[in-house]
Formats: sequence, structure tokens, C-alpha cells
Amino acid sequence: MVAVTRASEDAIAVLGNQIKAARARRAWTQADLAARVGVTQKTMHAIESGSPSVSIGNVFNAAFTVGVNLFGLDGADLARARRQGEETLALLPARIRRPVTNDSADDAAF
Repeated sequence: MVAVTRASEDAIAVLGNQIKAARARRAWTQADLAARVGVTQKTMHAIESGSPSVSIGNVFNAAFTVGVNLFGLDGADLARARRQGEETLALLPARIRRPVTNDSADDAAF
């Protein structure tokens, strides 16, 4: 079992519910969606039930297959957000260093 925070548990459940509702609107069975995504029906049930042990790739594939927008974005907007994120990351330092602090006991003597 994967340990997750309450907020993560809620987010996974919301996404699972959105996938299930979108599948139902298309009048697809779990088996239909599982076949389209390339997973077993058991995995599709886990996705729709909000199981945190399902790979994020399978969850996202299911969401895109039924038309659930992730992050409030779709298609070109999602690709644009990815590029912007990559450009921002490219501007950050390659390594993160801990800040140097002077917390030694000798400093307290002055």
C-alpha cells in the first residue's frame, strides 16, 4: 500500500470520480475504457476508485482517453504549460546548496 497525505487521497479520489463520470457519459464500460487505455479491468477499477497504487501514467492515460482535462488545461494549452515549466527550470541553478549558517557555539560567546 502506498502511504499518501489526506490532500493527496482527496485529489486521487476526485480524479477517479471525474474519469468514472466521463466514462459513463460516453456509455463505456470499465472493460471498454480499460481496453482503450491498455490496462486490465482490475486496474481501471483501481483508477476509478482512487487507489494510490496505480501508476500516474495509467491514470493520466485514462483521463485523457475520456476527455478529463488535467490542471484545467487541454491539448495545446497543456503542451504550452509544459514548455513554460521546462523553460523556467532551465533558468534555475543546476544544483541546490544548503545556505551557509553560522550557528556554532563560539558565536554565542560574543
